Amino acid sequence: MLTLYHSPLMPTCRKVRLMLREKNVPHALKTELFWMRRVEFFSLNPAGEVPVLVTDKGNAICGPYAITEYLDDQFPDVQFFGNTPIERAEVRRLVEWFDAKFDREVTQLVLFEKLYKRLMGYGEPSSEAIRAGKRNIGYHLDYIAYLLNSRNWLAGEYLTLADISAAAHLSSLDYLGDVDWELHPSVKEWYALIKCRPAFRDLLEDHVQGFKAPSHYADVDF
Repeated sequence: MLTLYHSPLMPTCRKVRLMLREKNVPHALKTELFWMRRVEFFSLNPAGEVPVLVTDKGNAICGPYAITEYLDDQFPDVQFFGNTPIERAEVRRLVEWFDAKFDREVTQLVLFEKLYKRLMGYGEPSSEAIRAGKRNIGYHLDYIAYLLNSRNWLAGEYLTLADISAAAHLSSLDYLGDVDWELHPSVKEWYALIKCRPAFRDLLEDHVQGFKAPSHYADVDF
């Protein structure tokens, strides 16, 4: 059985968890406090970062890009990267958008400051950074709405890793109550379609001690 070392609210870990569930791949989860820098974990990933997927043969696959590519190759019944070169290029473009640009402009400024900074013992959150991240959320939600104006899903006509990546980031922020869905009804409708999928249920049951999610977080009909 595959084993995923993860951090529950980290978007890149959530993305891998969603993909495993969508593909119905049996797996075990192990929460890794990566900031503790365990020697045993560094033996799996010298970078000391999650996610890390360990195969039943003991091979460690490190990082969200390598893991999602591996899963799509190893379990091809359900494809999440698209069927043509153009489709795959668009999926990868949007995955990079959320895992790099969105992460830099929103996730790191809100999720890291409000949650991980405290978990890691890095002191008080920066209110200036949080305000900047919250301002940036609107810009990204506008872009998602723009994509959905001409597509059923973010990268085209069916669910891909682009949607999973975006939903992973937004779900982490939603746990903290930092997404104003009412200002972006088309994005809310898109997110609700993903949120009600069976693969999403485990994420809605996540709980981080000392941080209570808003009531709508686990409500699939929010």
